[in-house]
Amino acid sequence: MRLALRLFAVLLALSVAQTVHAQTSYPNRPVKILVGFTPGTAPDLAARILADRFAEVWGAPFVVENVAGAGSNIATALAAKASPDGYTLLMGGNSAFVINPSLYETLPFDPVKDFEPITQVFIAANVLAVPAELPIKSVADIVALARENPGKLSYGHAGVGTSQHLAGELFKHMANIDIAAVPYRGTTALMPDLLAGRITMSFANISNVVPLARQGKLRALAITSAKRSALVPELPTMAELGYPGFEAVPWFGLVAPAGTPKDVLDRLHDETVKTLAMPEVRKKFDELGIEPVGNTRSEFAAVIKREIPEWAKVIKDAGIRLGN
Repeated sequence: MRLALRLFAVLLALSVAQTVHAQTSYPNRPVKILVGFTPGTAPDLAARILADRFAEVWGAPFVVENVAGAGSNIATALAAKASPDGYTLLMGGNSAFVINPSLYETLPFDPVKDFEPITQVFIAANVLAVPAELPIKSVADIVALARENPGKLSYGHAGVGTSQHLAGELFKHMANIDIAAVPYRGTTALMPDLLAGRITMSFANISNVVPLARQGKLRALAITSAKRSALVPELPTMAELGYPGFEAVPWFGLVAPAGTPKDVLDRLHDETVKTLAMPEVRKKFDELGIEPVGNTRSEFAAVIKREIPEWAKVIKDAGIRLGN
């Protein structure tokens, strides 16, 4: 009996030692960060900044994998089903986590139950932009033109359920105009059509619009945040232009599959927050027009739980339906 107890104790000790070693040695092989949008978009660029830093600190490769489509639902579903060992992460956005639950009858993931929040990485703003060649100088011009030509104007968005899609639908609802929605696989995918005038406008991410606007290729008309951006302070908010309460601002954060060890989550959280506080990283984020966050795991979880019903009300009040 004593021999059996001793053998059990030895096996238990070995098991605990192996678990501790597995956690403290993380990462000891390549880590994948899924992004539900195309390369060159704000979440992709932010993920690559973090991946480079993590690889430098921990000496293991961190690889960004773009899986665009369905308002980032595809990438989010893949992350939800991944092994909870810290080797698959997701740069998840509010489109999948707090907007899509009210747009889709069913989702292949539960934004609360299937994930472990690590930290919000950044918030950004969208900018209403039109091709520079069009004779549209203001938001009022768009409204007038749309009323003269119902259903003939169009806006491109980065996928159903994205903040760009919601911004377009809110604009249609608040201005009482009929504009056709054209979905793309991310903001960078719609840019060629916007530049060529094949679509009339887009509520596109600030990081994609500002450089082209400064080159004179696009005309930026308004910003979708509650306050003006320091990057383009001359741009008025939609609220300032007569649409009170208009706000459609994307955020993105790092999450892992539910069940990922706390030790791994804590290491990822701490290093992400340290990275976001670095002056050179903040400078890169400023250049992209995005604002670093770096909150606690519990604060990030609270944001998700709070915003799901908030966006549900916005979507219901605006009469937004999937497929618009």
